[in-house]
Amino acid sequence: MKRFVAFLVIMVMLAAPALGGCTKSSSGVSQQSGTAPQGTPQSSTRGNTLVIGIGADATLLDPQKVMNNESGYVMGLIFDRLVHYKPGTTEIVPGLAERWEISKDGLVYTFYLRKGVKFHDGTPFDAKAMAKELDRVTNKDNPNYYKKTPGIHSFADETYALVSKVDVVDDYTIRITLKKPYAPFLSDLGMVWSGVMSPTAVEKYGQDSGLHPVGTGPFKLVEWVRDDHITLEANKDYWGGKPKLDKVIFRIIPENSVRLMKLQKGELDIIDGINPDDVPKIKADPNLVLYEEPGLAINGVRLPNQVPPFNDKRVRQALNYAVNKKEMDDFLYKGLAVEMNSPLPPVQWGYDDSLKGYPYDPDKAKRLLAEAGYPNGFQTKLLTYPNPRGYNPVGPKMAVAIQEYLKKINVDVKIEQLEWGAFLQTVRSGKYDGMALGGWSGDNGDPDNFLYTLFHSSTYPVGNTAGYKNPKVDELLVKARETSDHEERIKYYKEAQKLIMEDAPWIFVNSVKQIRAASKRVKGFQLNPLQMFLDFEKVYLEQETK
Repeated sequence: MKRFVAFLVIMVMLAAPALGGCTKSSSGVSQQSGTAPQGTPQSSTRGNTLVIGIGADATLLDPQKVMNNESGYVMGLIFDRLVHYKPGTTEIVPGLAERWEISKDGLVYTFYLRKGVKFHDGTPFDAKAMAKELDRVTNKDNPNYYKKTPGIHSFADETYALVSKVDVVDDYTIRITLKKPYAPFLSDLGMVWSGVMSPTAVEKYGQDSGLHPVGTGPFKLVEWVRDDHITLEANKDYWGGKPKLDKVIFRIIPENSVRLMKLQKGELDIIDGINPDDVPKIKADPNLVLYEEPGLAINGVRLPNQVPPFNDKRVRQALNYAVNKKEMDDFLYKGLAVEMNSPLPPVQWGYDDSLKGYPYDPDKAKRLLAEAGYPNGFQTKLLTYPNPRGYNPVGPKMAVAIQEYLKKINVDVKIEQLEWGAFLQTVRSGKYDGMALGGWSGDNGDPDNFLYTLFHSSTYPVGNTAGYKNPKVDELLVKARETSDHEERIKYYKEAQKLIMEDAPWIFVNSVKQIRAASKRVKGFQLNPLQMFLDFEKVYLEQETK
């Protein structure tokens, strides 16, 4: 125990902003959208304005061009999708489509669209508008084709990859035909990343529409000051009913402790990225509410599978045995996490609870390294990010913990910290040669969103950032997404989980609970498995009485 206490002291020291290799954001210049006056929002005069503290800025606000939670938090309020999720679940319910039909062969989806809906700029939402949005993610000849923006990492690559044609049947009916059956398609269309952008905004701003987002959602963008705050204003004509809030402001505050302090002082109303050590403090505060539920998320370390020494499965397995996940969960995550025995989180349907995972066994780790030709270990680096994540609330402290454990098997790890945007660009480029922190939050409640996205060879380097390749796993994951039979899908996923765990493309660490803290004045707020801020037209602030 004393050894671990000392270890925690080291982590606190090394997890400070001065970690080696630290870089500053290249987007530090203010970027404004809309007409509201620029300035830091003041809590004392905010009235019916809800302020959310998050750990990093959005990178872009175009659903078709981005896939990170901070962007998703904001886009969930700006954009609607063809289908939505039932509040608090991943069950599909009507969104911009009032109803739909799916052909028996699973290839043709016909959507009957909601009438009378308008984008924030006044453009009518209809079948033609929807077709234009689909064209920019399926037609490479479209001047606004989403991939013409450099460095794009998007879910559109998967969601729309199998679309063969889109037909406008009438003003409010659109038909999408797929090349092959794709079981998760409807769930994909409910994701934040399937939000629908105004065709007028796309025509006006082209590839920069992500800086001027225009959706049909309950809130619209009025100001974006980079690395400071994003201000949204209620869409009073929202088809789902006028929001109860006048404004929602996302304030970018990297440090967990600072966000909590501001929440306690009343400057913030909701925060993400809570230090596990602070949970008892939040529970004891009569003015705060802690929201928590099992997380649809995984947390670990990416290993570049094609780069020596990580191209040897024995090395990857050794690194998994070297990390004491239970100790980390108990002392670093304070019991808010469970160690992983599968690449799926325990709450995900299709999860195989019979798998054993990698128990802590440093002696076995050393034997495997010796068998692989590294009896004296090796040197490598570990990329980390500075801010907490939904799947990793302790942020870079996790990197220091991994460093400490690997040192015990003679693996010398140098930590390099990058600003969040630079970190994403690096690990999704396929050009990093050391380890990197890795994690994933479920986007649609389907196992495909974890297993295909992260471990199918075709998604390298954006989803499959580890460069993992196993032809048998590829085959199983394709079969699973091409059948609509639920039990068959589970069978394929269980077989794939077993193979992935044996191949150890990541150091699989844990699955963390989703937690948020809020002022007790916040009413109508509920968590959802996808970690996004959704259904905010129902959220309101209880007015203080004098």
